[in-house]
Order: sequence, then structure tokens, then C-alpha cells
Amino acid sequence: MGMRDRLVALAAAGSDLLFGTECAGCGSEGVTICADCRDELIGPATLRELAGDGDVPVTAAAAYSGVAGSVIIEHKERGRLALSRPLGEALSVAITASLEAHGCDHGPGHRPGGAPGPAGHEVVLVPVPSRRRTVRARGHDPVLRVARRAASILRRAGVDAAVIPALRHVSRVADQAGLGRVAREHNVHGSMTMRRSAHRLLLGRCIVLVDDVVTTGATLRECARVMCAHGAPACSASVIAVAA
Repeated sequence: MGMRDRLVALAAAGSDLLFGTECAGCGSEGVTICADCRDELIGPATLRELAGDGDVPVTAAAAYSGVAGSVIIEHKERGRLALSRPLGEALSVAITASLEAHGCDHGPGHRPGGAPGPAGHEVVLVPVPSRRRTVRARGHDPVLRVARRAASILRRAGVDAAVIPALRHVSRVADQAGLGRVAREHNVHGSMTMRRSAHRLLLGRCIVLVDDVVTTGATLRECARVMCAHGAPACSASVIAVAA
């Protein structure tokens, strides 16, 4: 954790001490996230197809319109870093469903503690990259942080999982909010590339693209296209939530 991350975490902790902790999902007092909101956040996972160039199947743990949207915003925009744990649990549920859907070994369940892994292959989570200026403004990289939490949960469940930030931005893109499907596709096309050091780390491994939210799928499709173009095609993608 960098110095800025530490300051953000300390500020969030200080705010909790001063104003009291409240559930990021429903606002109830005394907990970071209550049991009911956690249950809604972490499943059951759903599968959807993202048709088009860079086609990739996507699994999601929840709907963005519910608790997930509130928790993601609190973590991403308001620096409540402790929420990376339940968000990591949600992402691990989506990844578990993705691995199961692709014929991998089955574990005892769909929730954290029972995730399956592909026989003989390490699972590599490749997070959708954040722009550097956005990371600086927020003080942290929320998708990378949650991906690392998810990988840790999967490892405890017996899955050989790692996180490799294989992608980076090479050009600016406009804010996707308010853009339609076609505009989003044009906005992100050509905006990313693979890091030079990443290819050898990805060879022979089960690659899962990960993000917090999917709307039209334009960003995930572009990530999948770039990965494929560099000889490291993704097996699937997993997100915390689907936005309608």
C-alpha cells in the first residue's frame, strides 16, 4: 500500500470513529456491510454473453441497481477501502461461476471457500486498467485492489490464482457515462495495449479479465481484443455487477 493509500485508509478510519460506521449498502449503523447486504452482493452469479469483436462470456455476482452499486461507489469514489473484502468475495463468486461454466474441476460450492480451479492451470486475473490520473485522484486503484482480494480468497479455497496487471492505457478516453453502445465502442477502441513483460507471464494459464461493473461490455471487449491480438486470449471475464 502506498503512502496515499495509507492516508486514504486513515482518513476513512477516522471518519468512522468520528461519525460512526454505517452499512455501505443500506445505511444501517454499526457495520461496514450488514449480513443482508453482503448476501445480496455475493450472488448467485449470472452468465451473459458479450457479442461482437472480442466476444467473451461474462459472469457477474449481482445487479448494479441493487446493493452492489452502492458498495462499489463507496469503495471506489469515497475511499472506504475495507469494502474491498466483500467486493473481493463477490468477484470470487463470479470467477468461480466462470471457471465452472468452462468445464473446470468442481469444488463443494459457489461461495467463497468452495471455488473450483482448472486442472493443471493457474488462474490469472487480469484487471481492466484504470487511467493513472484517475488513480491519483482517487488515491487507489479499486479494480486492482478488489482483484487482489479475490485472488487471495480463491487461493484460500485451493485455487492457484494470481493477479497480473497486463494491460495499460495508451490514449485518453472520454467518460463512458451517458454514451450509447456504439459510442462506447469507438471511445475505447485502440486505447489499451499489453505490457511488454506480461506475455511470458500469461502463457499456458487460464486468463480471466476482471472489472467492477459491466454495462454494454465495450471495455471488456476491447481488453479481450487486445489480449487476443498479443497471443494471450482470455478464457472469460468476471465482474462484480451488471448495469442494465
